Amino acid sequence: MSSVLLRERLARAGIRDVVAVTPVDGGLAAFAGVADRVDAPPVFVKTLVGAGDGGDDVFVTEAEGLAALRDLGGMVTPEVIVANHEVLVLSLLRPRPPDEAFWERFAHRLAHLHTSTGWHRFGWHRDNWLGRRRQVNTWADDGFAFFAEHRLLRWLSEPRVEAALTRADRIALERLCARLPELLPQRPACLTHGDLWAQNVLATRDGQPALIDPAVSYLWAEVDLAHLWTTAPPTESRRFFAVYAELTGLDDGWPARMPIVQLRQHLAVAAQFDDDWGAAETIRATLTPFRVRG
Repeated sequence: MSSVLLRERLARAGIRDVVAVTPVDGGLAAFAGVADRVDAPPVFVKTLVGAGDGGDDVFVTEAEGLAALRDLGGMVTPEVIVANHEVLVLSLLRPRPPDEAFWERFAHRLAHLHTSTGWHRFGWHRDNWLGRRRQVNTWADDGFAFFAEHRLLRWLSEPRVEAALTRADRIALERLCARLPELLPQRPACLTHGDLWAQNVLATRDGQPALIDPAVSYLWAEVDLAHLWTTAPPTESRRFFAVYAELTGLDDGWPARMPIVQLRQHLAVAAQFDDDWGAAETIRATLTPFRVRG
């Protein structure tokens, strides 16, 4: 079914020389596949299906995020061939090679992104999408207030989060948000990928690191670092974190902050999927020190 759907939407986007579409796994929010063409290289294609699965600008804002990472931050991203209200078509990347040298190169690229794109405000010039939910990016001068309102508390009204968290959990999250200036260091905003788990790190034909599926905004660099750190990165990435820390001057206490920073992603997962892969349990564990005693 997904292959037929993708082929139909490719045709409506003007790509009519497709001979076959092979579905691909790995994405959580979209149907995706590789389309083989008659007289052109194969392309990657994805679409969304169903009510509430996204707005008309999902793929347009994703394409914009890819361009921002490339043009502002020097990252390698796939070429955008089509981005419209129902389909995103990209040049085809390759799986990343399973070696430490690749991840060390990526550490240099990500450090450059984060250190070369400093900005005086937090947010983005428009809202975009994290999975199937809108990511609010209203500009703010205070990073702690922005993170609390638009990256943590915004998820409390989502039905799945309401079902997963108790009233005590919600109060604990509010207490954590009030104490963010004590818990996290003051950091400037920079351009962030916004959904940087290992599945979104691929490679070019010649083995250079490349990124897909962004949810960009100007925020703390540690939102990207936390997502990689806490989502079981491959063993060959172990040097990545040391190299990144050396290049960016990251202090030794950064690993202890990762659970708090990563709450944003755990809440997003709990909001969108019936099987949250332990996200709700992790949220509750992280909130334990902020519960009212008695």
